[in-house]
Amino acid sequence: MKKGRVFFSTIILFMFLSSMALANGLNLNSVGSRALAMGGAFVGLADDFSALHWNPAGIAQFDKKYFGFCGTDVIPSGTYKLVPELPGLGKFRLVNAKTERKHYLVGMAAYYHPISENMVFGLGFYTPAGLGSNWSGEDFFLVAMNNPNLKWMSKIGLVTFAPALAYKVSEQIFVGAALNINYGIFDVGMHAGSQDLGVDLGQYEESMSGWGYGATLGVLVKPNEKFSLGATFRTASTIKFSGEAEIFNLNALGQIPGSPFFGATIETKSDLDREVTWPMWLAGGVAFRPTENLVLTADLQWTQWSKIENITTDYKHPFWALFMEQSGDDVRKMDWKDALQIRFGAEYKINTIAIRGGYYWDPSPAPDQTMNILLPNYDFNVITAGFGYSLDGLQIDFAVEYLMGKERDVPFDVVPLGGLDFNIVNASGYETAMPGLFEMNIFACSISVSYKF
Repeated sequence: MKKGRVFFSTIILFMFLSSMALANGLNLNSVGSRALAMGGAFVGLADDFSALHWNPAGIAQFDKKYFGFCGTDVIPSGTYKLVPELPGLGKFRLVNAKTERKHYLVGMAAYYHPISENMVFGLGFYTPAGLGSNWSGEDFFLVAMNNPNLKWMSKIGLVTFAPALAYKVSEQIFVGAALNINYGIFDVGMHAGSQDLGVDLGQYEESMSGWGYGATLGVLVKPNEKFSLGATFRTASTIKFSGEAEIFNLNALGQIPGSPFFGATIETKSDLDREVTWPMWLAGGVAFRPTENLVLTADLQWTQWSKIENITTDYKHPFWALFMEQSGDDVRKMDWKDALQIRFGAEYKINTIAIRGGYYWDPSPAPDQTMNILLPNYDFNVITAGFGYSLDGLQIDFAVEYLMGKERDVPFDVVPLGGLDFNIVNASGYETAMPGLFEMNIFACSISVSYKF
């Protein structure tokens, strides 16, 4: 039993990818408007309310009660083109699609309370990642059994609840730690593909959520007034997802003469479980103040994506378990690579006004063999900018970020289509790839308000 795999396999693959890509796999791990405006190069500075995420050691610098919150609007814009060259027909446009305009809101709220001269307690809620995409079903009807009414969408998010403690060892050395309680959610909808007998499986939808736990450890060293050095280690966190999947027309397999399931009553829904690890994150940063009003920052931030090799899904319904096992869709080889972000930032203060800017390079951990339309996974060049205003303990910050994705092209002739490989040698490893030309840019704007009292 082998299904048409071009799109159905992509569905299963996406579910794995989306539940994992909750750090720099989604490219939006700039928490806090000030840090975002400085290119996310904040590990060596960590001196505002977003320190809980970047480097919890920075919390020990706060000598007053401190509260802050921020909100960020993420707006992705992508295109996808599938124009294969068919034998005897030449080039034929199957898909020319553009994402629908959607807004994905993420944010943070944190409170810090000195409990002694050298120790500070912190408590925060924040969204380290949140993204998604929406496509018009009309753009995909030629590859979806001529059905223009299907939903093609994804919505991904992770919320972290983090109590923290930080301690000032001396005037030069600060240490801190946070417990990360992570709650992950995502929704996905797209065409479920077709079975070899020509049965249109219709709409596929899945909704899942789950919990995971980890910790963040940080150290901050300030050898003099001009320099500060920071390092942060965030442990891996295994999120145990549970939810329900549905293939709307799956029961049609029992109504077609010649089908191995003819006459059977097939349940269109199934519960499922999946354990996915959010990888370890290691970062180091430096902040330099050449003058009293200017600070320059630089970070290296590394994520151990290479630990993600195979992902297994446990389908609870017996038919679904057999169906997915025989098709090979219950286990997915990911073959992700470690990713190193390089980040730079600057801030210049003029009285109560601060002007900021930054840049960072964010390579994709995912190879072409796992590329698809619902997960915006690209090599990004990112520019950032913003400004802030402070007065008597009140701080207001605004920032914008523009991620320019590098075009990705998965050749049509290396992807197995319904069991037919146009190039059998090159097709090895591309069983879950989605052929076509992919482009993605993302715009994000952020505002923060904080107050020390």
